[in-house]
Amino acid sequence: MKIASIVGVRPQFVKASVVSRELRKKHKEILIHTGQHYDYEMNQVFFEELGIPEPDYYLGVGSGSHGFQTGEMLKKIEEILISEKPELVLTYGDTNSTLAGALAASKIGIKSAHVESGLRSFDRSMPEEINRILTDHCSDILFCPTQNAVDNLKREGITENVFLTGDVMVDSLLYNKEIAENKSQILKNLNLNSKEYLVATIHRASNTDNKENLTNIVDAFSELNEIIVFPVHPRTEKLLQKYGLYDQLKASVYLIEPLGFFDFIKLMNHAKMILTDSGGVQKEAYILKVPCITLRENTEWVETIEDGWNVLVGSNKERIITMVRGLEQSIQAHGNKFGSGYASQKISLILS
Repeated sequence: MKIASIVGVRPQFVKASVVSRELRKKHKEILIHTGQHYDYEMNQVFFEELGIPEPDYYLGVGSGSHGFQTGEMLKKIEEILISEKPELVLTYGDTNSTLAGALAASKIGIKSAHVESGLRSFDRSMPEEINRILTDHCSDILFCPTQNAVDNLKREGITENVFLTGDVMVDSLLYNKEIAENKSQILKNLNLNSKEYLVATIHRASNTDNKENLTNIVDAFSELNEIIVFPVHPRTEKLLQKYGLYDQLKASVYLIEPLGFFDFIKLMNHAKMILTDSGGVQKEAYILKVPCITLRENTEWVETIEDGWNVLVGSNKERIITMVRGLEQSIQAHGNKFGSGYASQKISLILS
């Protein structure tokens, strides 16, 4: 089968690295990179480290409003699909690249499959939530990482061609964790000891574009008196500068450039705790068995909350500080709710 896979951002590169490896054993894959992430640190380094095949098409869409990005991708993906005539379009996750790929396929009558179907935060103010819902409702095959995801689709009337596969991120972490341990020198380079620091990531507009929210988070980081390693997203860095918050962070908060996959996995794996507003990082923390504090009011990864490994704190300064100091006491047994590392093989087998 000829399959066109759509990627555009860091989490999709990571997932595609393991799925493409399986697909190419039986199928012909065309890789389309939308260019949604275009900085080297957010893009090319992942292709190099993870051995992802060079994209057959690079669209170079870059930054812009959600409508502009999605529209530009939709036009360019449609042109490629008409020319290449794949039998299936494969999309990942909940980005504008995801929605554009699914819509392009639907508009010209090509079947599409969605990896990470059925996730819901139930917050429609999030662009990602709209992308998830629309992609699921125009996809023909739905690959769900968890039973909760299957149940969400059933409540929306989607029951045909729904498959519980487990999460492909488990495949990737199990495959790459030991490689990262051997290759990455991040702890040595930053003079860090295992389990003696926290990791923080912030990129979501509800935090970065709101001065009060970002100020509360920065104040919490400074008052914790913990070593916090903070790889700064390019947009977040600009807003920290704009709001005059960059210089307010204490020296114990290590502001560093975005990291490659191996460095970031090793950094997370040895962290005492993770603070993030990223959906993917929440799940990665759970898989790595590292406690996580989520700087949001909701999450699509409810499984991480159920076992006590993750807690929602929003941008509340006092709650962030309290939970950093007390989260480990609420942790229960690890439920292994995202599968055992065979999701990519299941997806390839279903498509055969």
